[in-house]
Amino acid sequence: MNNTLLKGLAVLELLSRSDRPLNLTQIGRELGMVKSNVHRLMLALVETHFVLRDEDSGHYTASIKLWELGSAVLGKLDLRRHAERQMEALMSATAESVHLSVLDGSEVVYVHKVDSPNPVRAYTQIGGRAPAYCVATGKAQLAFSGGGLLQEIAGRLRRHTDHTITDPDAFLRELRKVREQGWAVNRAEWRDNVWGVAAPIKDARGSVIAALGVSGPSERFRKTKLQSLGEAVVAAANDVAYALGGRRPAASALARVRLNAD
Repeated sequence: MNNTLLKGLAVLELLSRSDRPLNLTQIGRELGMVKSNVHRLMLALVETHFVLRDEDSGHYTASIKLWELGSAVLGKLDLRRHAERQMEALMSATAESVHLSVLDGSEVVYVHKVDSPNPVRAYTQIGGRAPAYCVATGKAQLAFSGGGLLQEIAGRLRRHTDHTITDPDAFLRELRKVREQGWAVNRAEWRDNVWGVAAPIKDARGSVIAALGVSGPSERFRKTKLQSLGEAVVAAANDVAYALGGRRPAASALARVRLNAD
C-alpha cells in the first residue's frame, strides 16, 4: 500500500479530530514523522485545498473540502435528513428562519435552512459562511470546543457591527454562559438588526457535530422571548441528536414557544 497516501490520510484524520490548529512539529510528534516529511505532505494537502495554512502562525487546519466531498461524514450521519423534520417544526413554532450549520475552523458553514414565512426575515445561503464568534450557531459550537481554538479566535476578533464582541475576555465569558445554559444568542453581532438563538447538536459520544438555530429581525427577538426560544432550540437540537443515535431528549419546548410567539 502507498505509504505517502497512508501518511496523508493520517494527517487529515489528525487535523479533523484536533480541537486546535497544529504546526509541523506538533503533527510530526503526534504521528511519529520527521518534520521534513510532514512539510512535503502539507504542501500537497494545502495545494489540493484539503488543508488550510495560517500564514501568520504557520498552523494547519482541515478545510471544509472534507465535508464538501462529504458526504462521507455528514452523508453517513444523514444529518440534514434527520434534522429537517425538527427544523420545519421549529420554523412553524417560531415563524423564524431556521439554520443548520457545521463548524469549519473559525467559521460556520450553513448546510441546510428553512425560511421563515414572514416577508421580513433573516437571509442565509446554503454553503454560505459566517464568522463563528458572531453568530448563534457558531457560538453554540465554539462553546464546547477546545481551549486552544478559543484562545486563538479570542486573539483575533474583528468588528462587523456595533454589537460584535471584540474584547477577548468578554468573548470567553459569553461562551462560558453558553456552556452553562446550553444555548447561544447573537445580538446583531454579524448583521445589523438580525438576532439569533441556537443550540449544539451532539453525537452519541457527546461531541458537538453541528448546531441548530433560529434567526430574524431584532424587533421580533424581545428579551422576554429569549428563554423560550432557547428552550425550543435545545429541544429541537436534542431531538436531532437522538435521531442520530444519541441520548433520548427531554420533553419538547416547542409548544411553549407557540404560546409566547405573539
